[in-house]
Amino acid sequence: MEVLRPALININGRMYRRNIIKEEHYEEEEEDVSYMGPPESEDLADEETCDAIVIEETDKGYRCAIDVPSVLYKYIIGKKGETRRRLELDTKTSINIPKPGVEGEIVITGSQKAGVSSAVTRVELLIESFRKKQPFTHFLSFQMNDPKIQEGFLSFKDEVLQQCSQDHGVEESIFQNPAKLHLTIGTLALLNDTEVKKACEHLQECQNFIRDITEGKPLPLEVTGIEYMNDDPAMVDILYAKVNVKDKSDKLQVIADRLVEHFVSAGLMVREWDRVKLHATVMNTLFRKDSTACS
Repeated sequence: MEVLRPALININGRMYRRNIIKEEHYEEEEEDVSYMGPPESEDLADEETCDAIVIEETDKGYRCAIDVPSVLYKYIIGKKGETRRRLELDTKTSINIPKPGVEGEIVITGSQKAGVSSAVTRVELLIESFRKKQPFTHFLSFQMNDPKIQEGFLSFKDEVLQQCSQDHGVEESIFQNPAKLHLTIGTLALLNDTEVKKACEHLQECQNFIRDITEGKPLPLEVTGIEYMNDDPAMVDILYAKVNVKDKSDKLQVIADRLVEHFVSAGLMVREWDRVKLHATVMNTLFRKDSTACS
């Protein structure tokens, strides 16, 4: 039953459970959204904040500052300020939010530590919920722009155009740019410069386990054959190149899965599948509309 196995939310390494609720939709042009009240919509396993959040004691009570990308401010403010007012009322705190578009910290103050802790948890839950709805801004990939691979791809392209140019929809514009050939690992929504910097730092950390898996040696790959991810061939819009390690090992798959695991644990990526489907896009009908598109 879903009641016994509720959806979990990972916030800074601490797990919370979410009850099933009817989601409200808001018009895109609205700068604010209405209050999504945790007392009715969130079933918190624990109102205490995780160790990563520091609540300071001051002369007037307690204070906590949270780094939040400016694009998410509106979800804490709510429509006509309703969300912030309700949060402040429920937790007996004051929530100070920077002006729209100004990167900074949301500062929560209150006379009671428990109230500040509760407000921080609820703000984090709102941020986590709406962060998942942001369009991705970056993607993690292995570049495949080696000259030999590019030459092979161009030969494939010429052969397809020669044999299939009379078929409906097959034209040069739907082929990938050879310089953009890549293996997609996962997508990220990095909402400000701080998050981009954090992602870069985590990528540097991943070099350690990649070096261990490859034993510090190059990992020769082979690109042969194509495939599609659709049960109905008539509905196929994208073709992928098959990529394998020449020694038939699973090292590339292990590296890809470990990368996703690392970024998911860091809160920078949302897990979509149990394992990464390694693929290199060679043809995509979306390219017909946007020659710079990639997947």
